[in-house]
Amino acid sequence: MCGRVTITVPREEISKYLYDYFSINNFDIEMYSPRYNVAPSQSVLSIINDGQNYRAGFLKWGFIPEFSKDEKTILINARSETIDSKFSFKNSFIYKRCIIPVDGFYEWKREGTSKTPMRIHMQDKSIFALAGIWSTFIKPDNSKVFTFSIITCEANKLMQTIHDRMPVILDKDKIHFWLNPQNKDPNALKEILLPYDDKKMIAYKVSNEVNSPKNDYESLVNKL
Repeated sequence: MCGRVTITVPREEISKYLYDYFSINNFDIEMYSPRYNVAPSQSVLSIINDGQNYRAGFLKWGFIPEFSKDEKTILINARSETIDSKFSFKNSFIYKRCIIPVDGFYEWKREGTSKTPMRIHMQDKSIFALAGIWSTFIKPDNSKVFTFSIITCEANKLMQTIHDRMPVILDKDKIHFWLNPQNKDPNALKEILLPYDDKKMIAYKVSNEVNSPKNDYESLVNKL
């Protein structure tokens, strides 16, 4: 699964990323702040394609299907193997795809009866894109909540030492294919939802302070 992410880069780097890859230059960068422990139910920077342009904004982590009657049940992950057949996800899989730019994520390694938090990121410490789907939930007062779920797949060799699942990471050449709303072939879309190259990734132990979503400060990402 994937239950925590980080996006610790400064505003200048986020602005450059949005412009270089998506030609987005109208995002209010003052809305962005580095995050060291993003958890479900919190909002995080995401990117969609509205059919004409790429758009950056904040989506709430915890997918609420559009047919839901309330906000009690949220789905933080969607399995790549069944995303096109599960009723909760299949419509968004075809029509509402997003990416979540991050520079790392946390996973807990089980060691006996204990769990050790690990941070995983790219060897070059670059921003990378997690594949996601999003939804619009309309509340009884007609206000809207925009939510997302991160797609997971089988773990690569690095992640297998920590957990049996990992988030789907999209190579730069797959990001635009994923976001293009004209691409509606479920088989073609599922073909890119694969384990990422483990040789480009690194993992290390971090403080147990990561366990609490209330903690969100720079030292959390430090290697122990």
